[in-house]
Amino acid sequence: MTKDNSQIRAIISGGGTGGHIFPAISIANELKKQISNIEILFVGAEGKMEMEKVPAAGYKIVGLPVAGFQRRLTLKNITFFYKLFASMLKAKKVTREFKPNVVIGVGGYASGPVLRVATNKNIPTLIQEQNSFPGVTNRILSKKVSKICVAYPSMEKFFPQEKIVYTGNPIRQSLLEGITRERAARYFNLDPNKKVVFVTGGSLGARTINEGIKKYIDQFTQNDIQLIWQTGKYYYKSIMEEVSETESIKIMAFVDNMEAAFALADVVVSRAGASSISEMSALQKAVVFVPSPNVSEDHQTKNAKALVDKNAALMIADKDAVEVLVPDVIKLVEDTKKLSELKNNIAQFAMRNASSLIVDEVLALVKKK
Repeated sequence: MTKDNSQIRAIISGGGTGGHIFPAISIANELKKQISNIEILFVGAEGKMEMEKVPAAGYKIVGLPVAGFQRRLTLKNITFFYKLFASMLKAKKVTREFKPNVVIGVGGYASGPVLRVATNKNIPTLIQEQNSFPGVTNRILSKKVSKICVAYPSMEKFFPQEKIVYTGNPIRQSLLEGITRERAARYFNLDPNKKVVFVTGGSLGARTINEGIKKYIDQFTQNDIQLIWQTGKYYYKSIMEEVSETESIKIMAFVDNMEAAFALADVVVSRAGASSISEMSALQKAVVFVPSPNVSEDHQTKNAKALVDKNAALMIADKDAVEVLVPDVIKLVEDTKKLSELKNNIAQFAMRNASSLIVDEVLALVKKK
């Protein structure tokens, strides 16, 4: 821990999804670990999941009324500019009162107003871009911020090269603490000696993944493969009305013990958000990605393709998932050689100390100022 009598105040801004929030919290935890006298304030979007997850992690958060601009004709865009103006005013007030030494943006439209205010006030700023194809907010901000931490190579296509630092994506440190397969099996009441597939479409769920699993769920039992199925809270009730749990099939809205699920999984089925990819890489999991088609710039497909091109993961298009997901997953589970290749190759994408590298850059900016 850094011994420093002068207090450092940091704002961390962004959010909207777990893919933004969990890295942000990881950065905050590392800041607290390295700096003895630091005050951290989060700024997010009102009504989004950061307003719940950040306080649960022990940090204060302020919400902005900001909303994303829709790329299609919709009435929501009528209120966009009003919300943006109101958010800029609130961001100015928060910045003036909190007096940050540094502002960190983790992506998502909530980071825009605060980073814009900070750059105008000549406050040191850093953005952390999780994806291989940056979002609009970070692309706009990149021209003004002090430093840009990235998780993929060749990002000079999008950002000024002199500002780029390759750090990887922060991941939940609890996932790295390790749990034995036997202990994980006891948690889920499964057999540690049988193969396990862990399906996760994120905290909200993924419709096509769920439909694919539901349609061919009998194939898991027929092939003596165990299943941990995180349906997401939106889909859990309807799925439980149609599908029954068995000794080898565990169905839940949300998996609280992700450490156990990953420790037990021989194959993981997942969306291709940046945080998910970073976690799979650090844990060296064999994974089948089903990129979400409902994200800007189709960046999940680009994220997954970066791994697929290196034989480090498999990818199934969302439109094909209902019909081919389960057959392809079962084929992979039974292909020992392919499993080994994927696990070995995905390790090259692992950056276990990303949070520490990002905090090093933050401290350098504060010291320089």
